[in-house]
Amino acid sequence: MTYHCPVSAQLPQVDPIQCPPGQRGPRGEILVELKRAQPLTARALAGKLGISLNAVRHHIKELEAEALVAYDRQHRGVGAPAFAYRLSPLGEGLFPRGYEATLLQFLDRIVERDGRGAAVRVLEGHFGSLAQRLRVETAGLAPARRLELVAQALAQEGYMAEAGAEGDSIGTLTEHNCAIQSVAERFPELCAAEARFLEDVLGAPVNRRAHILGGCSACEYHVRLDGSDRPVEETT
Repeated sequence: MTYHCPVSAQLPQVDPIQCPPGQRGPRGEILVELKRAQPLTARALAGKLGISLNAVRHHIKELEAEALVAYDRQHRGVGAPAFAYRLSPLGEGLFPRGYEATLLQFLDRIVERDGRGAAVRVLEGHFGSLAQRLRVETAGLAPARRLELVAQALAQEGYMAEAGAEGDSIGTLTEHNCAIQSVAERFPELCAAEARFLEDVLGAPVNRRAHILGGCSACEYHVRLDGSDRPVEETT
């Protein structure tokens, strides 16, 4: 499936996104902004963070020296090219991955002993437990508030999740980080389980519009907030 990755959608935050360990202040904020939407120019970063362009360039230079960010040249008509910054693999590694290596070893043992289906059921069980808890916590709440609490729970799991809305009928859940990306790459059934989990706890049709495993910088889900059981229409 081809995904049309969103470009730096501005969503109200449910909970402040934590800077990577050891990266506080403007440096950490730059890393978080790049994780949320990359690539970004120094001017775009300055606008998002509310600091001077020179300050951003100073911190970017330090982050480059530590191999935490890299850049691409973007040609925009006449004049000198713009530098668009992104996280390097080392920079990506600063964000939580949820003990992937240990989990993968555990799952590989299950596959060897009981088959792939058993390993997938273990992964789905995590979403089942989370869904059971969230159904209790969100019972009787308005759909928009329920979406906010689900995003907050996923943020606590390391997914850097945010909730927003497109008008009165469509809610948006954006995950800027895949806490267990290596696991999802090995077991893509996990992504389908996540979509089913969201439909379960939100009680509404959910449509994935962007996917980290599809090459996007975030996973983005659209969900109906108007109580309708109609699926969310695809866009191009």
